[in-house]
Amino acid sequence: MRWHPLARPSLERWLAAATVAEWKRFVDVRSTFASVDRVTAASGRPVFVFNIAGNRFRLIAAIHFNQQRIFALRFLTHAKYNNEDWKREL
Repeated sequence: MRWHPLARPSLERWLAAATVAEWKRFVDVRSTFASVDRVTAASGRPVFVFNIAGNRFRLIAAIHFNQQRIFALRFLTHAKYNNEDWKREL
């Protein structure tokens, strides 16, 4: 998989932690990643926003706690995340 060079180490750490996680609810995600935010998309569904590479990037994911599955929805620079167009798309 090809990743942005600045993001690669942080994404690898995120992936390693998320792969072994057994999250049941948001507080469990927060215990692994203290800076994660829960945001409501335009669809009304919650998504989870992870800071990557010292806040340079954002990984937006859907987490299905009942199935123990994580779906990466968007990977954005901080500037594109702040634009908030992504909220209307989800």
